[in-house]
Amino acid sequence: MASAAMVPPRRLPLYALFGANAISFIGDRLTTLAVTWFVLVTTGSAVRTALVAFCQILASIIATFFGGALVDRLGYKRAGVVADLASGGTVALIPTLYYTVGLAFWQLLALVFLGALLDGPGATARAALLPDLARLAGLGIERASGISQAIARGSLLIGAPLGGALVALVGPGRVLWIDAVTFAVSAALVAVAVPSPAPKVREAGERGAGGYLAELLTGLRFIRRDRLMAAMVPALMITNFLDAAAGGVVIPVYARRVFGEATDLGLMLAASGGGALAGALLFGAIGHRLPRRATFIGAFVLTGLQWWGLALEPPLAIVLAILLVTSIGAGPLNPILQTVWYGRIPADLRGRVLGALTASAYVAMPLGTLLGGLLLEWLGVRATVVGMASCYLAVTLSMLAIPAFRELDAPPAPTLTADRPRSEPD
Repeated sequence: MASAAMVPPRRLPLYALFGANAISFIGDRLTTLAVTWFVLVTTGSAVRTALVAFCQILASIIATFFGGALVDRLGYKRAGVVADLASGGTVALIPTLYYTVGLAFWQLLALVFLGALLDGPGATARAALLPDLARLAGLGIERASGISQAIARGSLLIGAPLGGALVALVGPGRVLWIDAVTFAVSAALVAVAVPSPAPKVREAGERGAGGYLAELLTGLRFIRRDRLMAAMVPALMITNFLDAAAGGVVIPVYARRVFGEATDLGLMLAASGGGALAGALLFGAIGHRLPRRATFIGAFVLTGLQWWGLALEPPLAIVLAILLVTSIGAGPLNPILQTVWYGRIPADLRGRVLGALTASAYVAMPLGTLLGGLLLEWLGVRATVVGMASCYLAVTLSMLAIPAFRELDAPPAPTLTADRPRSEPD
């Protein structure tokens, strides 16, 4: 009988998951750019643009938290496929209504909200599949996380300029039909090529005692009892608050007011995506040799420096160079987070804890988009950007003073159980 070490790795399922993520991420970029530019062009309002981003992010928070236990119950593969198909159908409704009976602004908000609400559990399910598929492929989780995030970052590099060009060529409504197709293709890839997790993982997720609410609270309790995760959540909450203001309204309004074209916005987003892709690929290659804490905090500081450069409102070519270089820091952030989290979360709680972590880290993002829109109207582009730069630097440097972040450099725990997070004392 062959030993486990002699069993050849199966890489096709992992590659299929990577492919599904790539297609879905690119489609999401197309949708975000198309909807954002549609609102800016038709209304000229930074506040309405912020409202669209607010609805999308709020729905994502609700979905990732309340959908985490559902993902554990349904199984990671099934939840991912169902969520992709449902979200794609919702996206298709936007252009369908627009080109038939018309689309009021409140209807657009409702559909954006519903689409993000359905998409959230799908993203959680695909993230939960990654450790098992990486193990099946014989690939270390640090490298698999790096590749996964490189795909996410690369989708911005491809999807942003493609979205800008498509919006200019065919209009934002038709671009959304393309996105609906990407959801269907992503679901088909997972359905056909990705195996379901081992039965013991699914069954453990289905045994939640005390009902659905108790299962949800299990994820929150696990985070609270894990010292590193509990320290990470407030820091991520604040930086995501600033990032939401940036991506949801500040960057689009900056591009519109300083440069003027959708293609300029696409180039700016592509430069950010290109830098982040380079950072993720670099981390995937050498990240296992680097000290996690120093890399994590240093990468955050580098990423925040872009706002000081944008505050000067330089020519487009210089803006693109600034975004490209500073966004390299964004590449390692999520791979480090994923690697740490996968090493600390029991397999049977993965959906609930990942959902609770994501929701907790995102909870301030809707407010960030609204506040970003209001500050742009009240203070203007330059003052808003300088304020964001100052806050980002202060928050990221504060991580150096928090003792719990030293656990980033701790080796993986040999054994994890649902009842005992790794930082709980013996």
